Amino acid sequence: MKKYFPSYIRLPLIFFASAAIFEYFIDSGDQPAFIKYPEVAWILLLILFLLIVFEICLAAINSVVWRLLSPEEREARLAAQAKKPTWLTKFLKDATNATPIENEEEIVLNHNYDGIKELDNSLPPWWVWGFYATIVFAVIYLARFHVFGGYTQSEEFEEEMEIARIEIEEYKKIAKDMVDYTTVTALTEALDLEEGKAIYVQNCAVCHKPDGGGSIGPNLTDQYWILGGGIKNIFKTISEGGRPSKGMEAWSKKGLKPSEIQKVASYILTLQGTNPAEGKDPQGDLWEEKKSEEATTTSVEEEMKK
Repeated sequence: MKKYFPSYIRLPLIFFASAAIFEYFIDSGDQPAFIKYPEVAWILLLILFLLIVFEICLAAINSVVWRLLSPEEREARLAAQAKKPTWLTKFLKDATNATPIENEEEIVLNHNYDGIKELDNSLPPWWVWGFYATIVFAVIYLARFHVFGGYTQSEEFEEEMEIARIEIEEYKKIAKDMVDYTTVTALTEALDLEEGKAIYVQNCAVCHKPDGGGSIGPNLTDQYWILGGGIKNIFKTISEGGRPSKGMEAWSKKGLKPSEIQKVASYILTLQGTNPAEGKDPQGDLWEEKKSEEATTTSVEEEMKK
């Protein structure tokens, strides 16, 4: 075993095989087992330590055995080892099928060019079998995709793109700051609404009043909206800003994250119908709930005409 698998091969082979076994049998999700479970890392370190101790003991035993041999036995063992090729030498010979230099006279062709002779070397077996493998693959590929009507590259591309789109949409649902006005939904949890209220009081109340009745900005408690109502339009207005020159600034550029804008937009929806004292007169158009599925497409030019 030592001859065919020396310590520099044997030790990492056993260590990584042990790590692979742990990884196979332990469900650690997206993380490696030795990271998610520290005890696995300690076991692997223990295995590595024991392997090193084993190699040291094996080397010490071989040294003692070698010292017990007579000089004649030592010479005989060294001579036998010198005559036998290593596994690497045998592998390279079988893989290349090369003729030894001392036997090249046997494969010299009978013609030469200005003293340049040509050797009749055989193709390496690995190249020949690789060539045969390409032929087999080509036959299977031809039958699969051109005879029996397999999928085309365009169909494969469209299928993978559709899968990617679905995965992106699913990821956006759990990635809070990936939300935008096309994917936003109204939050109803008390904690989210409380955080939305805190953001509103800090940033919005100066123009819309703490009760949403409107001051510089419009009344947020009625059913009339300049740029459209509903969670999507409110999110878009807060994120991208109001009308040019006379609307509010884009709060996404002032530091509010998409998840924070979603919370404050959800809180604003809770102000609907509260009828605050001294509320500002309605502005914009009456918003119907059926429009809430998509953001308003009213152009800036139409808004400027009003």
